[in-house]
Amino acid sequence: MKFHQQGISLMGMIFVALLLAGALLTGFKAVGPYTEYASLKKIVGLVADEGNNGASESEMRQSYERRAVVDSITVKPSELVFHRQGGKVVVEVEYTRKAPLVGNVSLSFDFKVSSQHSR
Repeated sequence: MKFHQQGISLMGMIFVALLLAGALLTGFKAVGPYTEYASLKKIVGLVADEGNNGASESEMRQSYERRAVVDSITVKPSELVFHRQGGKVVVEVEYTRKAPLVGNVSLSFDFKVSSQHSR
């Protein structure tokens, strides 16, 4: 009676570990830009609400700047675009974030945030 061993070889296990480590590294590097996006989406909605309550554009930019400092958001107030649609203030911003992965390889994220879609 012959028994055959079954399972993964050492080389196979190393290969799987490298694939898993690469996937985890990519996932961890993507967390920062997406947390900034979530914070920015919340702040843009709050700033638009202030505009709907009568705040001027400069007051809304100052309010955004104060909130952005607290949440460590790197989008400048000058990048915000304000306009009215259907009698409501809409605040929008488009921006790109690069997250260095390894060496000269980076992940690039393109985001568009609008107060119109934040509710």
